[in-house]
Amino acid sequence: MTRSETQATDQAGYESGVGAEAGPAKVAGPCRSLVPVILAGGSGTRLWPMSREQFPKQLIGVVGPDSLLQATVARMKGFSGDWNVAAEPIIVCGEEHRFTTEEQVRASGVAARIVVEPARRDTAPALTLAAALACADGEDAIIVAMPADHSIADIPALHRAIDIAAKHAQAGSIATLGIPPTRPDTGFGYIRLGGALNDGAHQIDRFVEKPAAELAAQYVAAGTYWWNSGIFVVRASVWLAALEKLQPEMHAACVAAVKEGHIDGAYLRPDAAAFGRTPSDSIDYAVMEHVGTPSAPCAGVVVPLVAGWSDLGSWDAVWDAMEKDESGNVASGRVVFEGATSSYARSEGGRLVACVGTTNIIVVETDDAVLVCDRSRVQDIKGLVSRIREEHAPEAEAHRKVRRPWGFYDSIDHGDRFQVKRIVVSPGARLSLQMHHHRAEHWTVVCGTALVTRGEEQFLLSENESTYIPLGVTHRLENPGKVPLEIIEVQSGSYLGEDDIVRFDDTYGRS
Repeated sequence: MTRSETQATDQAGYESGVGAEAGPAKVAGPCRSLVPVILAGGSGTRLWPMSREQFPKQLIGVVGPDSLLQATVARMKGFSGDWNVAAEPIIVCGEEHRFTTEEQVRASGVAARIVVEPARRDTAPALTLAAALACADGEDAIIVAMPADHSIADIPALHRAIDIAAKHAQAGSIATLGIPPTRPDTGFGYIRLGGALNDGAHQIDRFVEKPAAELAAQYVAAGTYWWNSGIFVVRASVWLAALEKLQPEMHAACVAAVKEGHIDGAYLRPDAAAFGRTPSDSIDYAVMEHVGTPSAPCAGVVVPLVAGWSDLGSWDAVWDAMEKDESGNVASGRVVFEGATSSYARSEGGRLVACVGTTNIIVVETDDAVLVCDRSRVQDIKGLVSRIREEHAPEAEAHRKVRRPWGFYDSIDHGDRFQVKRIVVSPGARLSLQMHHHRAEHWTVVCGTALVTRGEEQFLLSENESTYIPLGVTHRLENPGKVPLEIIEVQSGSYLGEDDIVRFDDTYGRS
């Protein structure tokens, strides 16, 4: 047994199941189980205005009809070889995105274990929570950890790379997938290659941070640096043992959070107080930057991935990842190009976007915002969104159409003392029992049947019928039917913010 295998076995006494007692791992030696782990806690703004704080890029269809999360969930389907791939992936997401995450995974026909982080603490704690769950009841498994917001065109090539990486992981190494670079790029971290192995993989010499342009060019010219894809393959016990040595405070906090956590319907909820004690850090900084140094708790291996990978980290990267016309243009939605070259245009709100004579331009239209950007300046979008947020403009946080666990609402119009919303409630769903201090509401049913609670009353409304909810009166809207319920809500009052909601009862556990 190698040093890292011995260490993984000796250090495997940790809590691994929600609410279970800690105990030593029952499985030592060979491990044939692969557990996909999807890290879906991101809230990036580089794809604004499509990506928002409350609806980040993993939840949108950037390069196809499915969201990036749904594409990632499906990525391990059809995996061949001698490995047993778990039917239920582990998905780690934030509280604000849990309902949409569950909805999209369910729509994909996949049953998943969804871990809801009590707070944002970056990727290392997220992976640690998943590792503990993957070792439930003292078992062990090889984790295939993937970001939820990347694009990979060649899935068979991905599977071949994961198969090689899993063999190294089984032997006790932390394996990662590296992308042989096609150009100097300052937006990626790099992996400096160590000695070559007989299966195309390399030992990891070290991880290096995102370089300046001149240094990135030197890396590519040297041929000994690959891009860091952020995909890791490692035995759960090996990860936990490495973290315990390198980041003992993080290890202790995450293990305690899982041990003291509980199941809440479709979600696994780590204990918030325990998780709050963990430092915030990435996988790279917490563990991988130590690989190749004397302090390394185990070996590191990088496996090449040539599969049309993109992190979709900017609109320019989206343009680069998509099929183009003969002039190098990419269109999504109602778009017309006339004399345009190397441009990307997207109509998300349904309006026609016409680009005439544009070159190297990004145009993204949504219901409430339009972005026009030179492709060479896409990295400045993050700063732009920060400015919008400082001005307390709603376009930084949410779309006009806001998804809720019961369905969604779309803010159609608003003025000083009124707001008009289109509300759609899914069959069998219901809003919370609530009241408002500052507004009254008028509801008109346009499709379906509504069950209305208003004070002590409860009654049905059919199509073309309406009701009035006075200010300060407890009320609830439900859909008892089998088709979506659609209503038009007119709010009136001195304050119309979403924080003017006092909930008395909620099916979805919201406070």
